Amino acid sequence: MTSLNIRRALWMVLLSVLATGAWAAEPVWRTLPLPPPPPAPVKQGMAAVNGVRLHYALYGRGEPLILLHGGSGQGDHWALQIPAFMTRYQVLTIDSRGHGRSTLGTEPLSYRQMADDLVALMDQLQISKASIVGWSDGGIIGLDLAIRHPERLVRLVAFGANYRTDGARAEPLDSPTGPAWAELSTREYAALSPTPDKFDAFRQALGAMYANQPNYSDAQLRAIHTPTLISAGYYDEYYELDHTIAMARLIPGAQLAILPNASHFGIWQVPQVFNQMVLDFLAQ
Repeated sequence: MTSLNIRRALWMVLLSVLATGAWAAEPVWRTLPLPPPPPAPVKQGMAAVNGVRLHYALYGRGEPLILLHGGSGQGDHWALQIPAFMTRYQVLTIDSRGHGRSTLGTEPLSYRQMADDLVALMDQLQISKASIVGWSDGGIIGLDLAIRHPERLVRLVAFGANYRTDGARAEPLDSPTGPAWAELSTREYAALSPTPDKFDAFRQALGAMYANQPNYSDAQLRAIHTPTLISAGYYDEYYELDHTIAMARLIPGAQLAILPNASHFGIWQVPQVFNQMVLDFLAQ
């Protein structure tokens, strides 16, 4: 990293501490503060792409900015980010195949397939290029696009992502957030999915993907030339901090920001800090 990027990362660390009260008795990173409902979209719908139907929603006006949720999540999970971003960008959220209101289809889940779904949706919506902010699996989808479809990207933010399966912790960090997330995912699937009785099949499809994906090589990351910000919470429950740092070092010119008092769910735990970090990066 350049000295400028290191200073920016250190500044984000300090900002996070000041903004979130890192010395509080109950650490924010051990909580799962759920977002409110998102604002009313300008447009939403179901798009037929690659044998599935994807739910999408558009907010605001300006240059395109796509928000990609995490595994077992759905597009409304960005409700704490959408109001901050839609004043400057046209924000697009989607439910990845099998997630939220989207259908699963018959093909095995893969990051490559979900990235291809996104490209097909961009084509339908006549979005030639966009910046992407991806959380967890969404960040991995963003990496896949940066590797295979760099012409469709302006900038990439990957928060709480991994690029190889060996970046995962041997055991998740002990925290109440894990069971709370599992309960939330189960409840939301039943409420939103077009196949609410197929949750076990959906979880099996995710598990099969996680068994050997992602699996990008160091050479693939070194070939990324999209301006990239790699970020994570210091207390990420699922991925090793060293893995996140290694990913940022492999991508040429990538910036790195580790948010203290935040975990894998930092977009909900420290939303003001996360949002400002993203806006600062996008404005460079």
